[in-house]
Order: sequence, then structure tokens, then C-alpha cells
Amino acid sequence: MRAVVQRVKSAKVEVDGNLIGKIDQGILLLLGIKDTDKDEDLSYILKKVTGLRIFDDENGVMNKSIIDTKGQLLVVSQFTLYGDARKGNRPSYQNAAGFEDGKYYYKKFIEGAKNKNIYTQEGEYGADMKVTLINDGPVTILLDSEKTF
Repeated sequence: MRAVVQRVKSAKVEVDGNLIGKIDQGILLLLGIKDTDKDEDLSYILKKVTGLRIFDDENGVMNKSIIDTKGQLLVVSQFTLYGDARKGNRPSYQNAAGFEDGKYYYKKFIEGAKNKNIYTQEGEYGADMKVTLINDGPVTILLDSEKTF
């Protein structure tokens, strides 16, 4: 499982011109599911995302998590995080999870975040989404459950 964590002042996602998710200060999370992902991958990414100390404390040091700051979370599915462009110019997505498995872990991630009492909004799995954000910092962190980076 891969995640792009972006600290934001605000973010929103639209489908067909309709607003379906919106947050204020917090994290915009682009979440990619791999075809071999298991519950352990989900647990690792969920723990990392919710525990990342990327928000400023009273001294202006990034020392607080989204839980500590009562920040908000917008989760957007992103199968293209498993795009492989090492051969040619057209990425291959063969390592991305199939629709049903991907949606299962996407929904399970959102449920896990809500169970941690994080205000969580979501995109529409598999839809053509338009995402707007105001990046804060900018702070962008890449996570991979296989720890490849």
C-alpha cells in the first residue's frame, strides 16, 4: 500500500461537478492499493498516517499528529501510485489492486481512521475526481508498506 500524505490548509474533491468531500486543516491522503496488499499493509499505513508528527507544536516544530491537532482527513483513491513507467512512456498499472480488492481496503482504511475519532471525508472510489487543495508548508510525505522508499 502506498500513500502520499499532504498537509493542507483545506482540500476538496468533486465528481461530475458535485462536491463530495471537503476538509479544513489536516491531511489530504492519496491512497494506492497493491494487488498483494493484506491487512498488515493497511494497519501499517493507517498507523503511520495517523501518527505522523507533521503539524506544528506551540514552538513551531513539527511535533504533533493529526490526532493531536484534531485535524481532518480527506482520503482519495489513487491507483496510479502503482504506475510503473520504467519501460517506455506508457505506465503499466498491473501491480495495482483490482477494483473489488482495492475498494475493500480503501473503505477499510476510512473506517479505521474514523475509529480513531478523526473527522474523515472521502472521494468516490473508481471515479474521475477533481481534487483541489491548499498545501501547507508544503509538507508532502511518501509512505509504502513494503518500505521501498
